[in-house]
Amino acid sequence: MASRHRLRVASGLFAGLAVLFAAGFIQASQAEEYPLRTIKIVVPFPAGGPTDVAARLIAQSISAKLGKSVIVENHAGATGRIGAKLVANASPDGYTLLLGGTNVNSINGALYPDVGFDPIDSFAPIATICVDTLALAVSPRVPVTTFQELVAYARDNPGKLKYGAPPGLYTHIASEFFKIKTGTDILFVPYKGGAPAVTDLLGGHIEMVFNNKSNLLSLFKDGQLKALAVTSQTRWPELPQTPTMNEVGISGFPSEVLFGLLAPAGTPAPIVDQLNRAINEGLQTAEVRASLEAIGVEARIGTPGEFRAALVEQAREWKAVIDATGIKVE
Repeated sequence: MASRHRLRVASGLFAGLAVLFAAGFIQASQAEEYPLRTIKIVVPFPAGGPTDVAARLIAQSISAKLGKSVIVENHAGATGRIGAKLVANASPDGYTLLLGGTNVNSINGALYPDVGFDPIDSFAPIATICVDTLALAVSPRVPVTTFQELVAYARDNPGKLKYGAPPGLYTHIASEFFKIKTGTDILFVPYKGGAPAVTDLLGGHIEMVFNNKSNLLSLFKDGQLKALAVTSQTRWPELPQTPTMNEVGISGFPSEVLFGLLAPAGTPAPIVDQLNRAINEGLQTAEVRASLEAIGVEARIGTPGEFRAALVEQAREWKAVIDATGIKVE
């Protein structure tokens, strides 16, 4: 009996090892042949924004490195959840990828109790692409020139100022965090995207926004808007006179917004590594780095593990900010 039991155990171990060996062989075979067809990058936001531009730049780099077409599809809506769910449910074969990052993979999990997938564990992070930062922009019509003057004006005129942002996006959370930290009463005007909010700021329909450097820098340089603070750890080289949030006494706000590429969970590691190398090699070229700098974002090279760790840390940071603001979204 004992010998038969040992035989069964040995047979079970052999079968398990055989399965693992077969799985490893299949993954190695898939990676060796990959890619055989067009790769699709899903951008969960509208065309034309910094996320979309970054995706198209990286698509060109991946295509050049791997020798296959890479297309970009925009599936906007629900602060990125629609496009992210599409990728989370896709086959983990390396042919359907997500341009995600801070909002899609770190903020949504803290804002929504159930998004239909796990914002981090449903994906295999591939590589960080770039980082952006935010700025507090104010209309020239507001009679202030510094952060402190804005706070004093808002306190003296409760409910008079309005800010705009898409609900549930980091620009919305930043504005509410500003209100909590400064004890000001500023009205929230919801928009479908960051660009329409900036357009209405320029048109005088609202008085302030927190928005991306990639959207605001040229408007600051042209004098169309006033920059009163930036969220980065150090001042922007282009605006050395504009203080950081920490310098004006607003601590605890995440300093950067991440953008990167992810695959569905379960995508073979050799394919993830192959894509990571293609992305990082592209980011090292002067052409891609210059193109990213032109839209106000900074290239960021790293491993899949480093990207995952950054998303997990940002999820922790943004949850703390969201809890402080008490933001609730449906």
